Amino acid sequence: VVVGWASGALTAQAINEKNNTGRKIAYSLPREGGLVWSENFVLLKDAPHAKEGLAFINYMLEPQVIAKSSNHTLYPNANKDATEFVEQKLRDNPWIYPDKNTVATLVPLEPLPLKLERIRTRVWTKVKSGT
Repeated sequence: VVVGWASGALTAQAINEKNNTGRKIAYSLPREGGLVWSENFVLLKDAPHAKEGLAFINYMLEPQVIAKSSNHTLYPNANKDATEFVEQKLRDNPWIYPDKNTVATLVPLEPLPLKLERIRTRVWTKVKSGT
């Protein structure tokens, strides 16, 4: 059992199948729900090359470009015009594009006061390191 993201599980699954290990790798969310995920592009207000940064963001948001990124990274994107360019096997994969009922159970990770954020970070580090 591991804590991971769908993309990592899919990558591990593909490597597993390529190497014919005979192992089964699956991914699931608790029926109670889990953390919602998002990918974001940001531009700092004092970015020295804001014009170029904005041009890059606009380029990445073009349907065929963001779909190519989704096909490579195994992460969905929120550009509905890009959906037709995302590989069918990815669009049909509930690990990548969960159904509406699953999405309804997902919640964002809320920021905490700094003191609690430090505790959460320490606990999460212990979970990841197995200590």
